[in-house]
Amino acid sequence: MANSDNKATLVKVVYFDEESVSDLLDISAGGKEAQTTERVKERATDMHASADTKLAAKFNWLPFLGGSAEVGAGASASSLGRSIFNKTLSNTILTDYLAKAIEFPAVLKLGGLRLTAQKDSAAYTKMFTPYAALLKMDDLPVDLARMDEALEAAKGYYELVGEDADGHKKILRFNIRAFRNNYGLVDLGRMELVFHGLRVGRAAESSLTMSAEMSPTGPAPITAKELLEGTTDEGHPAGLLDVYDVLLAGVEHVG
Repeated sequence: MANSDNKATLVKVVYFDEESVSDLLDISAGGKEAQTTERVKERATDMHASADTKLAAKFNWLPFLGGSAEVGAGASASSLGRSIFNKTLSNTILTDYLAKAIEFPAVLKLGGLRLTAQKDSAAYTKMFTPYAALLKMDDLPVDLARMDEALEAAKGYYELVGEDADGHKKILRFNIRAFRNNYGLVDLGRMELVFHGLRVGRAAESSLTMSAEMSPTGPAPITAKELLEGTTDEGHPAGLLDVYDVLLAGVEHVG
């Protein structure tokens, strides 16, 4: 991985796109990583069975429950087993990726970025619809709760603009289902994070608005402001920013 820093230690994971990382690991290993998945599945199944037995025994002494105790315990154990499996598999992919990240030159380590959502973009709207849906506003022409659901169904990735201390910008795309520990889009602008990103293309900042995305004629044209900003460090045409799919975001401790 480019721009790596051996002195930095990841201490908090905010976002991890394990499906994309799993694909990356599979491609790099020629499909051999599937063996790891099977081993984790077997381990989780054994833990599930053990939890099933213990829970059934725990409630067996209640005579008025009869056979329903085992049924209830089995259901609880089944839920526990799925949870254990999902978490174990996710953490296995995470640790495998961190151990091998240095081997992926296409994955860039991005830091020192201040993240904001372009006004009138889907990300900007998605940040606030969950809160607005809690408010009772009968006079509004739209159902905010339904709007939040529609946004999540219509768009899987949300773009934020990352700007460094020198004013250089990048577009970072986040899988809305890849946030961990109850974090969300709105939290990203409040934290000092490091990002592992895979460059996937270029786009104008003006193309991030919802009106531009839904336009039948394609992205909005480059604005005068973007034209005046000139070319980027990499010599890209005026107004076009590098777009990165974020694989991981977290807090690092340097020491």
